Amino acid sequence: MAPNSKPPVVKIMDYGKFKYEAAQKAKEARRNQANTILKEVRFRLKIEAHDYTTKLKRAEGFLKAGDKVKAMILFRGREQSRPEQGVRLLRKFAEDVAELGTVESNPTIDGRNMVMVVAPLKNKSEAKAEQNAVRTANKQAARDAKNGPGTDSEATDESEA
Repeated sequence: MAPNSKPPVVKIMDYGKFKYEAAQKAKEARRNQANTILKEVRFRLKIEAHDYTTKLKRAEGFLKAGDKVKAMILFRGREQSRPEQGVRLLRKFAEDVAELGTVESNPTIDGRNMVMVVAPLKNKSEAKAEQNAVRTANKQAARDAKNGPGTDSEATDESEA
């Protein structure tokens, strides 16, 4: 405990319990540790509004989970002569996901594609810890809902009798 104190202070403890608690801490640290992954969302230049919202929701889910999103526009044929339309679409996409992420790399042309990377505002481990907290709260609420009504009705029956 304190080897430099005079006399040295020692704590007698259960080694099995100590080992178990250390294993639990390591398990929790592994659960909250995660690598940020680059997810990809592909558009075409002439994308319909509903298709765009579908892709947008998908990208928002990735950003909420703490992953980076690579937005890619595929150009075909004569569309390659209109890169400004691609930049406009990617800027609109960046504005729509601004509350969840920031633009990490501006739109660049890569062959027949235009690419932009959006990074999440919160990192992967924070997002994962938040998801775990929500999951445990939901489990607890489900347990309370399952056990709550039966115990409450018994308590009122006993108080009335």
